[in-house]
Parts: sequence; structure tokens; C-alpha cells
Amino acid sequence: MDVAHRNNVTVTGNPRGRTVVLAHGFGCDQNMWRLTVPALADDYQVVLFDYVGAGRSDASAFSEDRYSSLDGYAQDVVEVCEALDLRDAVFVGHSVSAMIGVLAADLAPERIGALVMVAPSPRYIDEDGYRGGFSEDDIDELLGSLESNYLGWSAAMAPVIMGNGDRPELGDELRNSFCATDPDMARVFARTTFLSDSREDLKRVRVPTLVLDCTQDVIAPREVGAYVHRSIPDSTLVTLDATGHCPHLSAPDATNEAITAFLAGLR
Repeated sequence: MDVAHRNNVTVTGNPRGRTVVLAHGFGCDQNMWRLTVPALADDYQVVLFDYVGAGRSDASAFSEDRYSSLDGYAQDVVEVCEALDLRDAVFVGHSVSAMIGVLAADLAPERIGALVMVAPSPRYIDEDGYRGGFSEDDIDELLGSLESNYLGWSAAMAPVIMGNGDRPELGDELRNSFCATDPDMARVFARTTFLSDSREDLKRVRVPTLVLDCTQDVIAPREVGAYVHRSIPDSTLVTLDATGHCPHLSAPDATNEAITAFLAGLR
């Protein structure tokens, strides 16, 4: 299996620097990191990739059985790291990729030595004593709408997820990214994402971890960022002066500053 082809792996930046792996969220692809790469490329080797079904990945590699669990995506991450023989890499995951990174670090601790979690959520559905931001009915409605009319769902939800209504071009970009994703594959990834519960996995994290949340985020409210921070021993929480669920696009300077400061402090 050609993992580099399957996941459209791109390697750039400083080959002598520590490796930073940038992982996109649901409905996105590696292009979403284009404003972050320049902030890293002088000092770090940067690895980007597309999950199967996203971007320019090999869609023929898609398996509903494999990708009906976050474990399948985490295995892909490990295989990318193995193919490049990465050691002690820093995994930067946006949204659901933050949890995929947690699983990958547990599977291959020699490959991933630190985590940056951008707008993470270990569980989207509220429960007694836990606020994820959505009721079960909310998620059922969201998934039902997505499955019945994916393009319509994308047009309606992208501006809500992105926030920053005064900058409609950001919502347009996210909508276009959603619409470029195969609807059948998006359906599987959406169910895997929004029905997941990775709270117990957080307790097993043993690497330096930076948690980034935003002042306003309808997908991952600040209570979620605080929960992730409390659950991971010795993690660092930084609340970005940013709104929406994609701060690497809406507030790239603040996001990049937080990431590079964390990287500079790693041994």
C-alpha cells in the first residue's frame, strides 16, 4: 500500500527541524493549513496529508468499516508516520483530528512526542455533568439533515461553524471545502465524529499537550476546552482571541503564535 499516495502526503519546511504533522478536521483538507505552514517552515519539517475521502486522497482506499471508528483514522496517521519514519513528531490536530491524534499517540508513542489540539471536543453530546454543546436530538437532526441533503447542509452549516459573519468569505471557503468532499464518505466521517466519545482516551495522554480553544465556538464551547485541559495531565490551555471553530483560518496570527511558542518550549 502506498500510504503517501493514499493520503496525499506533502512534506515541506526545514528537513533538519523537528517534524510537525498538521491534520485537518471534518470536511476539510490540508489546504486549510496554508496560513500556518509559513510560520513553521523555517524551523520545522512540516507534514500535511488528507484523510481518505478528503482533498486529493485516494478515494478507492475508502472503507466504511475502517472509517466508522476514529481508530481507523488514527491507524492511517500511524501508517503515515511509519512511512516517513517519523520519531517524536508533534501532531497538530484540528477539531476531530485532535482526538485522532490522542489515539495515534497511544498506538505509536515512539512516533508522536507532543500534541497540539485546536478546538478539540472528546464528545459533542451533553451528558449529566458534562457539556458538549449539543443534545442527542440536536446531533440526530444534524446528521439527518447532512444525510438527506449534503450540499444544502453544507451551505447552511458552514457559516455557522466558521463564525465571523462579518467575513463571509471564510464561511464560503468552508462551504466549498465541504462540498468538495464525497457525500457518502462525509456521511461516514460525520457519524464517526459527532457520535464519538473519547473522554476516557484523554486520561492516557502522557506527552506535552497544548489545548487551544476560542472565545466563541458553537461546535466546541469553552467548557469543552476546559474539560480537555483538566483531563490531560500537565496540559496547557490557551484561549485564543478568536471566534468560530477554525481559528487557523479566522485568526491565523494568534493561532500560529500559540503553536510556535509551545513548540519552542519543547525539548
